[in-house]
Amino acid sequence: MLTVLVLSAALALVFFYAPDDADQGFVQRIFYIHVPLAIVALGGFVVGAAMAVAHLRTRDPRWDMRSYVAIHLALVLAVGVLITGAIWARAAWGVWWDWNDSTLVSFLIIFLLYATYQPLRFAIEDPERQARYASVFAVVAGVFVPLNFMAVRLAQAYVHPSLGSAKNLPGSMRLTFLVSLAGIALLYATLWKYEMTSKYASAQLRALRRKLGAPDATARRSAAPALPPAAQGTV
Repeated sequence: MLTVLVLSAALALVFFYAPDDADQGFVQRIFYIHVPLAIVALGGFVVGAAMAVAHLRTRDPRWDMRSYVAIHLALVLAVGVLITGAIWARAAWGVWWDWNDSTLVSFLIIFLLYATYQPLRFAIEDPERQARYASVFAVVAGVFVPLNFMAVRLAQAYVHPSLGSAKNLPGSMRLTFLVSLAGIALLYATLWKYEMTSKYASAQLRALRRKLGAPDATARRSAAPALPPAAQGTV
């Protein structure tokens, strides 16, 4: 309920409260979606890495599942970042992509790196090895996330908006940005909780089926009439 309320407030502020940008006009409003998506996606990768560290330390499979879900949802948000970024670049710069922009390229590298996480994870059949290798991958890949923030600071061709740039926004724009950021963060947390609940419920259902299935099989074996030795040899 809080997620729906904050996201609704954010959309209302974006379209009815925040003023048009002096240079880009109405199209600049995509800033309130694109930048929060990028911040939450990169933050999700960091959270996934932290949970992977917890799994490597405790060997608790629940931490591995939490890390997997955090990275999975962050990757979904990263797709939204690339789509909204391409739209904004086309409107502001006249091109869909600029390979000379360090921010774009660094974020794409991080996205492609994490895009290999799931295929590599499920290429391993043994559950323990799968969880261990996936955690190591998540930790190593998480090191590259701060490099993206550094690229934003060092970008020279274009000035990319960042979390720190919100301090330089006018009051109405800054409020809209912060509410949008809170809404996207709440959306991420809500989706994470729902997916974790779904996975736990599925695991409990599988365990319950195994418990119910074992007695049934035993009962069927005990209830089956024993064949005499001659008949068993014939069969």
